[in-house]
Amino acid sequence: MVAALPHSVLFCCDYNAVRSPMAEGIMKKLYGTGTYVQSAGVKSDLDIDGFSIAACKEIGVELDRHRVRSFDQMEQWGDDLGSFDLIVALSPASQRRALELTRVFHLDVIYWPIMDPTGLGETRDAKMSAYRQSRDQILKHMTERWGDPRGEKT
Repeated sequence: MVAALPHSVLFCCDYNAVRSPMAEGIMKKLYGTGTYVQSAGVKSDLDIDGFSIAACKEIGVELDRHRVRSFDQMEQWGDDLGSFDLIVALSPASQRRALELTRVFHLDVIYWPIMDPTGLGETRDAKMSAYRQSRDQILKHMTERWGDPRGEKT
């Protein structure tokens, strides 16, 4: 059954450099501005991954201006995790951190097991294939949960 779109969603992964920015960008592109969408990582010591940018550009999602941020930076900058309706963790480490940070809030934390494409593939084509696979896993989870925004059956 298709769920209603949340008013706000936070996607999280390990570094906010690959999976969570892809999810943030795809969500904004597919479902528009009716849902407030952000992303964060357990850590933020990497820049946005160039292969993530390339894989998303193929489907019309721009990630060039994404700036990585961690859960800790969100708190330092005044973002309240309790203000989100839903947190979608895309890695086991981010799920643990999200559950730890939100144990006093009444909000859902769900886990989507999205493959980490970093370090996979020897050639550029093989690397791009791995990133496309992660991107497509995110797309599949979104359309299964919130339906196809174009009204097509998934």
